[in-house]
Amino acid sequence: MSQRSERRGIHVDQSELLCKKGCGYYGNAAWQGLCSKCWREEYQKARQRQIQEDWALAEKLQREEEAAYVSSHGPSQTQPPQSHSQQSLATFSKFEEKKTNEKTRKVTTVKKFFSPSSRTAPKKESHEGKTPSPSITRQSSIETDRVSQDFVEFLKTLQKPGREIHKQSRGFIESMGNKKDLGAEELSECVQDFYQGMSDRLLNHYKGSSEKVDRIMDQVEKYIMTRLYKSVFCPETSDDEKKDLATQHRIRALHWVTIQMLCVPVDEEIPEVSDSVVKAITDIIEMDSKRVPRDKLACITSCSKHIFNAIRVTKNEPASADDFLPTLIYIVLKANPPRLQSNIQYITRFCNPSRLMTGEDGYYFTNLCCAIAFIEKLDGQSLNLSPEDFERYMSGQASPRRQDDTAVWPQSGTCVNPALSQIHNNLKLLSSLEKRQQQVIEGAQNLQTELAEWQDSVAREVQEILERYPLEIKPRASAIDAENVENDRLPPPLQPQVFAG
Repeated sequence: MSQRSERRGIHVDQSELLCKKGCGYYGNAAWQGLCSKCWREEYQKARQRQIQEDWALAEKLQREEEAAYVSSHGPSQTQPPQSHSQQSLATFSKFEEKKTNEKTRKVTTVKKFFSPSSRTAPKKESHEGKTPSPSITRQSSIETDRVSQDFVEFLKTLQKPGREIHKQSRGFIESMGNKKDLGAEELSECVQDFYQGMSDRLLNHYKGSSEKVDRIMDQVEKYIMTRLYKSVFCPETSDDEKKDLATQHRIRALHWVTIQMLCVPVDEEIPEVSDSVVKAITDIIEMDSKRVPRDKLACITSCSKHIFNAIRVTKNEPASADDFLPTLIYIVLKANPPRLQSNIQYITRFCNPSRLMTGEDGYYFTNLCCAIAFIEKLDGQSLNLSPEDFERYMSGQASPRRQDDTAVWPQSGTCVNPALSQIHNNLKLLSSLEKRQQQVIEGAQNLQTELAEWQDSVAREVQEILERYPLEIKPRASAIDAENVENDRLPPPLQPQVFAG
């Protein structure tokens, strides 16, 4: 089987990563293949059409209601013509209110039951006029305080424009605190509108200095999104949490996918390659710990660069885009990053759009979205497996490493996932260690037996020597004058005498 046919389910033409409208910017699966600019234009058009359709529907309902009223009460009891527009507005207002309530109905999740806002919501209803928002009155974290201080220090270098930027940023955060019941798309539109307005004003002020405007916008994004993170990340009005669980279960079910099935040109037996793979997995997992969309993008970029390094070291040549995407899919399957869909949606909704449309950040992010889409649609044909084998592997009835039929595999030779191979090697090592331990135990027992026998033999030899050469204890020798019987006749010993001087 050729390498080209092996890649048929994974290969993505680079032109497919660009916006479908042909503007030249990178598209996004979350935006139906459009870039952020084209998507906003389409979204605004769709919203205008929806508003017109709502007006038309409201007028139709009003006419039907008037016709029913006339038919039931007669023409004499109809209301004057001048009140028609007022009734139409009232009916449309009720219609919009009902529709808004349906859109903003909160999903019952674990987060809802245990979040402080949901526990204290009934008590705060009577103080809506005094308390602006839980997100504003919430005690700031250490990170939030540090980001706020850094933002103020940065704005001091801008002097007068810095004060205006700080004033507008704080005002926007306070206004967002009163929009907590909006849907995720509405929140995104508010943030993107603020970015666009701020960027336009800065471009007018710093004419011909787009780099300086980009630096300022990066600081504005960092300040705003750090303050709004808890209220806009995975909002209760969205189904992000549901998508997270679905993606996590999907990746867990694909744990059997091997590196050969994805045609990944990476050899994890090489220490440098293995180290790059571990760093790539760490970066993609660390993305969830960041608050700022730009920082999350930085994690994706760092992960991608480690992947390119692993491919380069393995192949001894620069990596291509056709090698990058399968390897990125493999890294995502191995890492199973937490809240992957929520992080992707958060970046899509609240990141500075210029970062997603161009540059390496936009390219790597677009590839990550393609990788997730591939994982969601992964089937047997993409892995060169029959539908029957794919279903058996997904259900856990069989495992590829136990399959003896080499025709199933896209490559000959070793067909074991590196992780499974490592487990197998560890089991063999443990088995050999167990044998060695048994030998050590037997040697220790033999040594103990030999020591006991040696002790007995030494005791026997000592006893034999004692029997052969018995110990004779001679009487103790007497003193020199012991037998002198005339000692009592001896004069007394001389004693010192003391004379008084």
